[in-house]
Amino acid sequence: MTDRPSPDPAAPTQELVSDVFARDCTSRAAFEDVTSKWASLVLLALGEGRYRFNALRRRVDGVSERMLSQTLQTLEGDGMVTREVLSTIPPRVEYSLTPLGARVAERLRSLADLLESSVPEVRAARERYRG
Repeated sequence: MTDRPSPDPAAPTQELVSDVFARDCTSRAAFEDVTSKWASLVLLALGEGRYRFNALRRRVDGVSERMLSQTLQTLEGDGMVTREVLSTIPPRVEYSLTPLGARVAERLRSLADLLESSVPEVRAARERYRG
């Protein structure tokens, strides 16, 4: 007999516990994907509505075609973006948010709103820091 308590059969297994601080947790990988500069901006833009690739590239000022393509693929792989090929001549591709992507974009929008309204404070802090 051991002194160890018997495991609780009703307790979730380690595979079911999500912890963003754990190195191998899926939530951490998704967090890293979402919090990249370009992914956050893409999610914010798609929170405004559906976009074709070039329109999205114009909306997310400064992103390269290659980086936008990679970002969209990553977000699609994480289940946050859908890519729809429309059978028109010529064919069109549109991107939009999934329900998960919409929930994430909503949270990012709150953060973006806070940062946009705090620009004077950030500028003042930066000036103080630079001395």
